[in-house]
Amino acid sequence: MTPRLRSAHPLRAGLALALVLAAAPGLRAQPTPATPPGDPVVARVDGEPILLSDLAAAARDLPEELRGAPPQMLYPLLLDQMIAGRAVTAAARRAQLDQDAEVRARIRRAEEQELQQAWLTREISARVNDAAIRARYDREIAARPAEEEVRARHILVPTESEARAALAEVRGGADFLAVAQRRSTGPGAREGGDLGFFRRGDMVPEFAEAAFRLQAGQISEAPVQSPFGWHVIKVEERRTAAPPPFEEVAQAIRQQLMEAEVQGAVERARAEARVERFNLDGSAPRAIDAAEPPAPAAPPAR
Repeated sequence: MTPRLRSAHPLRAGLALALVLAAAPGLRAQPTPATPPGDPVVARVDGEPILLSDLAAAARDLPEELRGAPPQMLYPLLLDQMIAGRAVTAAARRAQLDQDAEVRARIRRAEEQELQQAWLTREISARVNDAAIRARYDREIAARPAEEEVRARHILVPTESEARAALAEVRGGADFLAVAQRRSTGPGAREGGDLGFFRRGDMVPEFAEAAFRLQAGQISEAPVQSPFGWHVIKVEERRTAAPPPFEEVAQAIRQQLMEAEVQGAVERARAEARVERFNLDGSAPRAIDAAEPPAPAAPPAR
């Protein structure tokens, strides 16, 4: 299930401009009286009330740069737009569009999406919290031993003969960076083949084994073949890297936990639901005879 993007309300298109105008000298909105206790009615449209809490809810849905506007400036503008919106809704109901089959289907889909979002939020909010994130970090990252890393350059070419020619150049005193820029077809060629720091598991085994056998400043004695071609490798530095600090990976852990919890919640919901499936024409699926051989499976989509 993917995150849902909310589209902007069409009646709020001019709100940012209205706030700018309201804040201009001579046009600044006058302070409103202190908010009375309770949840007062601030307007009615065809008898339907608009409450102060409705304005507060609308303000929470605004982009972050607008939410910081003072309420005495923001709320009157929101109220004007809410009145206009309620008036359009009332006109649509008078035209009986709320009875239109296509409109009702869209309303039902929107209601289902809101319910799904609300239920998933409730299900995972108690499970994905700071304590759970810290526990995952302590269990899977903080306890991990420090790993060795190397920073290497490489010259990647399609054939062994080209790799040996490049190796002969650098063995003869040519600058590795310059040869990589001229000959290499691999990642980082424009930077002289620089791959930065990497761990053994970050690379294909053939490349990793050769790189981690070298000390800083050494060049591979012979070209190294991998699924990507032929490499000439030079190790620039070696170091032992400690696990990343909590602050650096907390957001990634949170995202992993949320994805896992959403998937688990969806599976629980499906397990609790009574599901009946039919053919696309609405007919009941044909029962498969146990003695009948199964139909050959279609090849998986590429």
